[in-house]
Amino acid sequence: MSENYIVSARKYRPTTFSSVVGQSSLTTTLKNSIASGRLAHAYLFCGPRGVGKTTCARIFAKTINCFNPKENGDACEECESCRAFNEQRSYNIHELDAASNNSVDDIRQLIEQVNIPPQVGKYKVFIVDEVHMLSTAAFNAFLKTLEEPPKHAIFILATTEKHKLLPTILSRCQIYDFSRMTVQDIVGHLEKVAQQEGITYEPAALNVIAQKADGGMRDALSIFDQVASFCQGNITYQQTITDLNVLDYEYYFKLVDFFLTGNVSEIMLTLNDILSKGFEGSHFVGGLNTHFRNLLISRDEATTKLLEVSDDIRQRYAEQAKRCTPKFLYAAIRKCTDCDLNYKVSQNKRLLVELTLIEISQIATGEADGNPSGLGPTKILKPIFTKQSEKTPASTPANPTANTLSTLKEPINVKEPIHLKEPTNPKESTNPKDSIPSTPPATPAPGSFKTVRSFSIKQRLQSQTQGTTTTQATTPTLQTQPKMQKLPGGVTEENIITAWHILEEETFKDEPSIGIVMRNHTPHLLDEKTFEVAVSNAMNIDTLKKYEAVILSYIRDSVGSDSLTMSIRTLTPAERPKFYTKPQRLQILKERYSALDKLCKELDLDVTLG
Repeated sequence: MSENYIVSARKYRPTTFSSVVGQSSLTTTLKNSIASGRLAHAYLFCGPRGVGKTTCARIFAKTINCFNPKENGDACEECESCRAFNEQRSYNIHELDAASNNSVDDIRQLIEQVNIPPQVGKYKVFIVDEVHMLSTAAFNAFLKTLEEPPKHAIFILATTEKHKLLPTILSRCQIYDFSRMTVQDIVGHLEKVAQQEGITYEPAALNVIAQKADGGMRDALSIFDQVASFCQGNITYQQTITDLNVLDYEYYFKLVDFFLTGNVSEIMLTLNDILSKGFEGSHFVGGLNTHFRNLLISRDEATTKLLEVSDDIRQRYAEQAKRCTPKFLYAAIRKCTDCDLNYKVSQNKRLLVELTLIEISQIATGEADGNPSGLGPTKILKPIFTKQSEKTPASTPANPTANTLSTLKEPINVKEPIHLKEPTNPKESTNPKDSIPSTPPATPAPGSFKTVRSFSIKQRLQSQTQGTTTTQATTPTLQTQPKMQKLPGGVTEENIITAWHILEEETFKDEPSIGIVMRNHTPHLLDEKTFEVAVSNAMNIDTLKKYEAVILSYIRDSVGSDSLTMSIRTLTPAERPKFYTKPQRLQILKERYSALDKLCKELDLDVTLG
């Protein structure tokens, strides 16, 4: 019994166009071309592995030589030509494995066989498998014959990597692109094979095999044989995932339930269980990301058909998706994607996965800081294993200009800039300078409010009168408030440059990003109302725009012009500084100083710049 055993991938290989799975459009085209007699002299079958390229080439070769083709376009399987093909003794079909026969001599032998007419049938078919493996010389030797073969010769080239073929080869062939098999097509074919082999199965198990095959029918049949041997004729879902080392759907469904309830302890224990079974963290994160994607598309009945799972699993997805909000799913997918990208470079891979799961849990329960869509910056995690102690928020002082900061007993971490109370009736004062109190707010006590940065009242009111809103997201805060120095002479380029450097040296000394940009660039006055700053790149533009309100307010006060504006642009290629190599610099020096050039020539000096 074992001596006659044939693997399913060979035993159930299609022999007619009707038995080919998942390539109906291509097989219909080939059958129609045979029926109408419109046969090309060269075909190129390309696509992923195990999708039927070589199989269709053999069926095509058999069908065009059949003496009595059927009405549906398939070969009759009874004539001499069909019997010779089925018994592998046909002299009209020649196969060449280009992976191991890729030299010029191999192609020359093929060309010699092309000139011999067929003894039985109309055509001699030459199937060149893995044609992209041919050498460049072999391709060139093949070109002429491929372009103008004898009338009885037909070439069928098969490859998995079409992009490696020469354009001159592609232009001489009719190209047929084979697509990957769908999970439904693979499952349907496996069911037929299981019935013919007398093997019992669970539909979920065949679905797992189909997904593991990744669109290749040959891979699916090989995996099917492996699982059938492991299960001894009764293929179950649990035995299949054990044999193929596939993570069970149940883990993902349990984890999402724990996310929604914020049960971090169970999340950690589940992750430990998964890792202890030998699953790699990146494999788990990828599967969890796919699970969130499936939940997202399960929220709409129209997109549920995109799920390549069994019916019972599809129903579970639909039920769990109803309890998940789109914002949570979007954020979870983003977190898993970031974890997957950072996994290879992480020094502590398990901790990276654990932190990702904790962040997803806090997003689901609304405990995470920041944007719930997951697109904002990384925020600080909330405590997870102990309950937070409830604290009474400090009451807001009635007078915002009072020195309330020095009365606080404990240091406070303030994330937002402090703004003084706005005027209750802005119409009463047309000039924002009139509403500025004469006494500035008191300075906080040293060491007790270190992270607080705020704008001056004047900057706040000026931004309002210009129709702009100062927000936390776009406007920075400063540790050192600018000390305005009134410059005589009004709006001049010299005064603007002076105010520019004073602001950079005194105010931005603790802000290295804007300090470096201001130190390396100088403003220029365009007219009485505009001065311009030309910078080297877009990053510098973003930095200047971030601090634009502070810079513009200070320079306006220094030169005494409230209508002054700042224009920011990048340097043109002609304005950018030129960088020379050492030989270029030496040549410039020789051109500028003729004595140096003369000295080098007379003494035959080999001068190099250090």
